[in-house]
Amino acid sequence: MKKQNTFIVAAAVTAAMIAAFWLLLVAPGYTGNEINMTRGVTDQSEINYQLHMIVLWICVVIGVIVFSAMFVSIVLHRKSKDHEAAQFTHSTKAEIIWTIIPVLILIVMAVPATTALIHMEVAPETEMTVKITGFQWRWKYEYVEDGIQFISSLDAESNAARRLASGAEPAAVDNYLLEVDKPLVLPAETKIKFLITADDVIHSWWVPALGWKRDAVPGFINEAWTEIREPGIYRGQCAELCGKDHGFMPIVLKVLPKAEFDQWVRQQKRLMAHEEAEVERLWSREELMDLGKSVYTAQCATCHQGDGQGLAPAFPPLAGSTVTRGPVSEHIDLVLNGREGTAMQAWGNMLSDADIAAALTYTRNAFGNDMGDVVQPQMIARIKNG
Repeated sequence: MKKQNTFIVAAAVTAAMIAAFWLLLVAPGYTGNEINMTRGVTDQSEINYQLHMIVLWICVVIGVIVFSAMFVSIVLHRKSKDHEAAQFTHSTKAEIIWTIIPVLILIVMAVPATTALIHMEVAPETEMTVKITGFQWRWKYEYVEDGIQFISSLDAESNAARRLASGAEPAAVDNYLLEVDKPLVLPAETKIKFLITADDVIHSWWVPALGWKRDAVPGFINEAWTEIREPGIYRGQCAELCGKDHGFMPIVLKVLPKAEFDQWVRQQKRLMAHEEAEVERLWSREELMDLGKSVYTAQCATCHQGDGQGLAPAFPPLAGSTVTRGPVSEHIDLVLNGREGTAMQAWGNMLSDADIAAALTYTRNAFGNDMGDVVQPQMIARIKNG
């Protein structure tokens, strides 16, 4: 009876230590998400959360039992009680017990773990497909069925505030480094397939609220699927160390009710038709410079800096460079096709003809270059079409 009471006291002491840890160190600053896994907004994230809680409580129970046994041993077998250690070297019964019990525990954990993996990997019949391409340091999204595509980059405020001596205060920027210029818009309560790849190095597309992440590997397509239950804004980041500006490659999902998403698709198609029509007209220098500045800030300043001074040696300056002050045809070819062996991306299939023409016009006339060149969208269209 005395040993039994001692064991109860030891268990109570262990439980009290856990409670004290919670009350003194965790609870004062706890708001719900700091120390636990997010529940997310998909079935997969809920399955992951439940699996996490099952394993957590198994660990808690094991911890209470182990520490209670330790305290009982310390109390009952201490030297001051003149306890003599048992003289045995082997117990078949004990070895069977401490082998069978862990195996049973692993089986209990394996069942929900296998369920989670099967749910993640075996996609149902999906209703739409989105292709995601990662490249340093932005994401390209393509809606396969609707023919819509665009590039999502770090928003201008965060991009400016992250630079040293920029004068901008990061703390004053909403969602600093977690905001983009163009979010990925998706419908709620819709089964969506993702095709994920990369254009240069390995990236990883990760939004915690979805309950999964996938590597984006050049030359290989990874598949994933999801069904988001609730409309809202959900944020994530590239989860692979993909280069110098890895920390500036956020992901933003804007999830809309189905009716609102359908309206957004129609609006995007109208904008695309308008952009195609805009290619055929002659733009003024002022129009191209205005658009070019915004394109440069969103897409080019990450490498070449807002003032065009670059970051040598990987990212050469555009101010006074032999490219921006050289032949227009060579400059266009570099922007459209990139340059092998350098960090210069091929932008021909990523930006619209108007955006490319505007960016070229801007860089050839900004930063003191003052070349006076005006590159028209129809010129870019003709070159791209051969």
